[in-house]
Amino acid sequence: MAIAAIASSLIAALHARTLKKIADTNRMTVSYRESAVPFCYLLTPHKAVGFSADLTDAVVDDVRKKLKMPGLQIAYIPVTGQNRNPLLVNDTYDLEGGSTTNTAARGQDVSFSMNIFYAGTRVLVKKASRIRGYADLAGKTVATEAGSTNENVIRKYAADHHLDIDVVPAKDYAAGPRMVESDRAAVLALDDVLLFGMRANAADPELLEVAGDALQVEPRGCMVRKGDPASGLSAARSRG
Repeated sequence: MAIAAIASSLIAALHARTLKKIADTNRMTVSYRESAVPFCYLLTPHKAVGFSADLTDAVVDDVRKKLKMPGLQIAYIPVTGQNRNPLLVNDTYDLEGGSTTNTAARGQDVSFSMNIFYAGTRVLVKKASRIRGYADLAGKTVATEAGSTNENVIRKYAADHHLDIDVVPAKDYAAGPRMVESDRAAVLALDDVLLFGMRANAADPELLEVAGDALQVEPRGCMVRKGDPASGLSAARSRG
């Protein structure tokens, strides 16, 4: 039921131009994340799974039905936190198969599905580090995803509380936990839901824990190109 409701919100948000592009090219391109557990991650080198992957599969099925194109070709491309927005805006892909924090700034360039989750910034640490809260980060190296809301949140917290921290970018979600495990960073700051997934999939989960209170809890959704939600496939749905 949740998948169907969110899929409907995504289909309604698809811009008429995007639907025309899909129909004209007989091709729909969906993005995916390689290690964003539990939303979207690679189960095999060529198969992404997770809540968002299930969601985009449902959208693809509905697009095929509504455009009366059962043979519609689907392409999948990997994206990162740094390139997911520009690649959507420049027409490289049509639908995000991941999840992105829905902010007013991003809303100037893209549209979102209904919210699929709420998450706050917390930190993944080694249990042996004795880091239990943000005050313990003074003088420490903090890894996070470059360009993410998590980076903005942790930098603002450090500035507001006069903490001298060194924020370093993680190449991707998979690299973040390894930076903590190898002591290249004392903590990894990301959405708590992602951190719990990373801990569960670590080589030795018992060596890690998620610490700190959730900072700035925000909604997450799937992105589509910005447009008029009343146009496009939502109108086609009303015609049956």
